Amino acid sequence: MTIQLPDTSGNLRAYEPRQEPLALTTGSPLTSRTVFSAAHVVADPFADTTPDSPAAIDWDATLAFRRHLWSHGLGVAEAMDTAQRGMGLDWAGAAELIRRSAAEAKAVGGRIACGVGTDQIAGGSPAEVRAAYEEQLALVEESGAQSILMASRALAAAARSPEDYLEVYGHLLRQASEPVVLHWLGPMFDPALEGYWGSSDLDAATDTFLEVIAAHPDKVDGIKVSLLDAQCEIDIRRRLPQGVRCYTGDDFNYPELIAGDEQGFSHALLGIFDPLGPLAAEAVRVLDTGDTAGFRELLDPTVELSRHLFQTPTRFYKTGVVFLAWLAGHQSHFTMVGGLQSARSLPHFARAYELADGLGLFPDPKLAEERMKNLLSLYGVNQ
Repeated sequence: MTIQLPDTSGNLRAYEPRQEPLALTTGSPLTSRTVFSAAHVVADPFADTTPDSPAAIDWDATLAFRRHLWSHGLGVAEAMDTAQRGMGLDWAGAAELIRRSAAEAKAVGGRIACGVGTDQIAGGSPAEVRAAYEEQLALVEESGAQSILMASRALAAAARSPEDYLEVYGHLLRQASEPVVLHWLGPMFDPALEGYWGSSDLDAATDTFLEVIAAHPDKVDGIKVSLLDAQCEIDIRRRLPQGVRCYTGDDFNYPELIAGDEQGFSHALLGIFDPLGPLAAEAVRVLDTGDTAGFRELLDPTVELSRHLFQTPTRFYKTGVVFLAWLAGHQSHFTMVGGLQSARSLPHFARAYELADGLGLFPDPKLAEERMKNLLSLYGVNQ
């Protein structure tokens, strides 16, 4: 049995879906690396909304997906850009998501870290940005979750020099009750973050970033670097103070960065580990035994799918993530908050399906095939 898939030239080609999923285990803790999946949110498909409306979320399905990730031994990075933070999910929705997910994590014993940003304001002075950060930091700490200090569009617009970043982040780190994760999100994920840390020169920005950490190493659990530049991440990783972890956010080069080298390795906090969760956890369990080659054998073949989902414009990778969650049966529909399901083309979806199916990511390949055919028929492709 084959399925006809469209390609970018407008032609159809036959693809034969696999019949069995990849056999994976669940449950056992990961020991050699700390691994977070940045998780997506499931929209309520029956809500009467528009792209400008506040997000309407299916809470049952959203929390069920987090339990799925925890069952495989992964941590959940909540209310990050994968959850459409700032792209359909506003602060009110994010705050409710944080409260609910943190309570669920406590109930099931799952690890959770939550994004702290400034998206309740559109702009303002550095002092107003700091106050917005403080409000969100307080909520995350009250929920019992670890805090991830995300890059701020408002701070990028308000800051006039690296000193503004040093002042705002220094204040927040002094105030934090527990060590946080600092997140450097590159402009390929959010163009509004161009020039973050006070410079568009990567070396100068890195120096400011590291200066923040060096001044408060006891308040920084780690850093998440999302620059899609493996060598840059390695260089930063080697300059970190003792005890400060590097969590890779590089969805292009994660196998080599997690595997590491003779001078160290990266932990992981990745959006691609939303669709790859069970397979990624299996690979890290292999790495836990010291089998780096076996780890790479499992994870290297996933990079083609990740690079496809995160192709430019990179910020629309969330559409592919939710698409694969639908095909995998984690939700009953392919609808996203803000209408973002329209952000990728049919050939993009077809290739994502083909790559994910080839990896054995779908627990029920027949269900995935049926749903892919249903989508194709909506676009006028009859099988």
